[in-house]
Amino acid sequence: MFRGIVYKRHARSIPRPIIIHIVSVDLNAPGVKPLVTPGMPPSSDRETSARTTSEFLREFKLQLAVNGSYFHHFEEKTPWDYYPRSGDRSHPLGEVISNGYRYSVTEGGWRVLCFSQNNRAQIFDSGKCPVDTIQGIAGSKIFIDRGKPKAEFFQTPNDKPYPRMAAAIDREGKKLWLITVDGKQPLYSEGVKMSELTEIAMELGAYTALNLDGGGSTTLVMAATQGAKVLNAPIHTKLPMRERPVANHLGFYANPLD
Repeated sequence: MFRGIVYKRHARSIPRPIIIHIVSVDLNAPGVKPLVTPGMPPSSDRETSARTTSEFLREFKLQLAVNGSYFHHFEEKTPWDYYPRSGDRSHPLGEVISNGYRYSVTEGGWRVLCFSQNNRAQIFDSGKCPVDTIQGIAGSKIFIDRGKPKAEFFQTPNDKPYPRMAAAIDREGKKLWLITVDGKQPLYSEGVKMSELTEIAMELGAYTALNLDGGGSTTLVMAATQGAKVLNAPIHTKLPMRERPVANHLGFYANPLD
């Protein structure tokens, strides 16, 4: 798609209809630079203002973007009655850093993906990024650690097919995979279990992998002539292709192809 960024779409029919979107990001490629949704000043009544992933990409003129952390407050009652809407106050869960500014603090139970000034990516079980981190975004659990699956995360009765978003990195922290799986849409894509998501990440060669916010938040967007093109099939308020406004996002700048 762009220099250092490759996109692949996979369709599976077994064990159920599944559509998988894989974005590979070469963090060594010239022009590749991450950005996490900037936070509000400490005096504000919010940590961020909610945006859809397309709005985030357009506002900051990015080439690629996905939804990010779990957040509160959230309600989804009907297609007309939900929170947040774009512009509403929102609070990501776990540590979040944008351009060196930490606007959401470390919380128990949340892990974090961190980018250093030289574009090295690391995932920390402590939930806290190093001092020199430029961009950082929190997720729920690490499901691959040092190249090995963490079976205790998915060997539960609640491991059911679901829309998923995950970030995985190689051992050196110079290659990043964004794994987006559509779900909640029978005959098109019903989603994957965490055990199946682990298999996908292992096949890519992931050394460490972090689960990000999924469900109706799951969105993958790229820059296009019209401003933004949604590559997956998000589902918000049970309406396919409707984007959910979320608290924060992970995006990338990249140079065009030659």
